[in-house]
Amino acid sequence: MKNNMLSKYIFNGRNAVIAVPYLWLLILFLFPFLIVLKISFAEPIIAIPPFSSFFHWDGSFWPTIQASFYNYVFILEDSLYLNAYLSSLKIALISTLITLVIGYAIAYSITKAPTRWKGLLLLMVILPFWTSFLIRVYAWIGILKTEGLLNLMLLSLGITDQPLTIMNTNLAVYIGIVYSYLPFMILPIYANIEKMDGSLIEAAADLGCRPFKTFWKITIPLSIPGILAGCFLVFIPAVGEFVIPDLLGGTETLMIGKVLWIEFFSNRDWPLASAVAVILLAMLILPIMYYQKSQEKAIS
Repeated sequence: MKNNMLSKYIFNGRNAVIAVPYLWLLILFLFPFLIVLKISFAEPIIAIPPFSSFFHWDGSFWPTIQASFYNYVFILEDSLYLNAYLSSLKIALISTLITLVIGYAIAYSITKAPTRWKGLLLLMVILPFWTSFLIRVYAWIGILKTEGLLNLMLLSLGITDQPLTIMNTNLAVYIGIVYSYLPFMILPIYANIEKMDGSLIEAAADLGCRPFKTFWKITIPLSIPGILAGCFLVFIPAVGEFVIPDLLGGTETLMIGKVLWIEFFSNRDWPLASAVAVILLAMLILPIMYYQKSQEKAIS
């Protein structure tokens, strides 16, 4: 009897612990998403809030639903939004690849560093997080502008005869994204390489495998989980990035985060902005769900 009560208590306690993250996601993700989804089916009106009601009571017991698909049809018909989605995916993909190359090199170097230096090197990677994200992006304006530190250094060294035009270009956006999200790539790759079994590298060396081939055939495949985690951590926020393209990019830099901000705050068209956000979320969530399902099948 006591054993049954104890097992029941443990089972209930385990369910309570498991329920905490689900409750967190329910409150902070699902409910806000449902609100945004509801607004996306509304129509813009001059009121507070600036959108029509989703439910309408006409005196009957059950309310009628007033849902309009106009916003989604408008997004699909207007090339501006399609170009913004494609441009955002392109910029995020290129930034992720650049971040991967730089981040993997740094993470691999840290794992090969002496043990007494690893903590300090990781601290240097995390140190930028102690400063405001907005301040760090603003600092790049002083570096990349025509009279900035970079051009002053290049001119003083005689590398260039005239200042380079980097500010207000896509190149500045790439630099800002790579710099801002580089720690998100370094840390998961470092954690994955650090726990790697070193005896595999030693066995490959004993069998006559060259260092580069060992790195390509053993180290890279074993670090794929860390690479995928880092790419997701960089790519997903980079697609919807607003601050970096707004401060460092020019008029030709088109990203969906900037379009979303204009629809919300300049045009005051909350239903259209909500539809843009829902489509963007679907574009990011569906590939992640597919990847998780494929990983579960591979493990099973």
